[in-house]
Amino acid sequence: MSNAALGLAGFVLALTLIGLGLPVAIAMSTVGVIGYWLLHGWAGVAFSLGSTPFESVFPYSFSVIPLFVLMGVFASHAGLSRSLFDMLNSFFGHIRGGLAVTTIGASALFGSICGSSLATVATIGRVAMPEMRRHGYDDSLSAATVAAGGTLGVMIPPSILLVIYGLLTQSSIGKLFMAALIPGVLGTFLYAAVVLAQTRMNPKVAPKANRTPWSERMRLLSKIWPVILLFGLVIGGIYTGWFSPTEAAAVGAFGAFLLALFSGGLTRKSLKATVVETAGLTGMIFFILIGAALFNAFLESTQLPQMIIQQTEQLGMSRLTVMLLILVFYLVLGCFMDSISMILLTVPLIAPVVAEMGYDLIWFGIMVVTVAEVGLITPPVGMNLFVVQATVPGLRQATVIRGIFPFVVADIVRLGLLLAFPAIALWMTAATP
Repeated sequence: MSNAALGLAGFVLALTLIGLGLPVAIAMSTVGVIGYWLLHGWAGVAFSLGSTPFESVFPYSFSVIPLFVLMGVFASHAGLSRSLFDMLNSFFGHIRGGLAVTTIGASALFGSICGSSLATVATIGRVAMPEMRRHGYDDSLSAATVAAGGTLGVMIPPSILLVIYGLLTQSSIGKLFMAALIPGVLGTFLYAAVVLAQTRMNPKVAPKANRTPWSERMRLLSKIWPVILLFGLVIGGIYTGWFSPTEAAAVGAFGAFLLALFSGGLTRKSLKATVVETAGLTGMIFFILIGAALFNAFLESTQLPQMIIQQTEQLGMSRLTVMLLILVFYLVLGCFMDSISMILLTVPLIAPVVAEMGYDLIWFGIMVVTVAEVGLITPPVGMNLFVVQATVPGLRQATVIRGIFPFVVADIVRLGLLLAFPAIALWMTAATP
């Protein structure tokens, strides 16, 4: 068996083990160690195990991960989700489907200071679902809106997935954040359009609510200035060059801490829970990073990426055809794997192919994260679907799935627009350090 064939077999084996339920980090590290042993013997494995785990997590730039995780956890304890929801509801709640549109907008805004899709779904779901049920909204539309809105948390910066992609491909995290802004806003508007289209076709799924007086709107609007300030400070600081992404993460974490403290949401008990949750999430991500590093060291030794590049050139397919095949591969894979695992497993293999074809890796990062969003709401392993069901008592999984497909179509439309017009993502990166 050639080295490239061994690399391909290892990739398939890793996918199979993950599909069978083995933890991603263990599956990738096991395949990586065995594959490296077959190629380089025990001495090679000993050297790899002695150096790769440390080298995969020690760089200073990796400190951005726990800092952004901490920022999101503090934001959850600050009670900002209720303020965001109430403010948007005062402006849109009176229109048909307005509560669902409000949910999408609140998810986008909360995601901008959280960076986690699952946290956004869980937090916004606890606020939005009872309100939509109280106003007579159809459970299928309501639950699907919460699940889809939560995916905006991994696109609108700061985003943990974009950070991981940037570290894997050595791309500028600042440019990735800027590139994600317009696609994130576009996704928000497309989701809102899906809600309005459904309520227009079937008014019974979303009754109208009462109009809120302007005085109350202004009062609620004044309560969300901390969110706007924190987002502007973090993203604006990166865009203007005031902060590096790591420094911006530290500023964001400290700002979220102050918001949680002054809102009364941070007690001694919740502070302890925040530290434990941050440590747990960071440990999980770093454990997967170590497994991915061992696996990628094996793949690099097999020269599988170079073989794929050569085969692609020999087949004579256009680069658009190749990109479409890559996106279809990601869409299928997203149905069975969580987004972080999918990116860590595949990007080191596929990014060199994409770069060789002349595509911008910043643009490709936005495409990958967009596809990862689709995976979060696609059965049978769409994580957001399970989080919504766990958040709402008595909600059936079939009810959530029944309403999610229009939002998947909206994501496909967004992918098509990004593919046809790369400037949607790249326009704001020109002036970013």
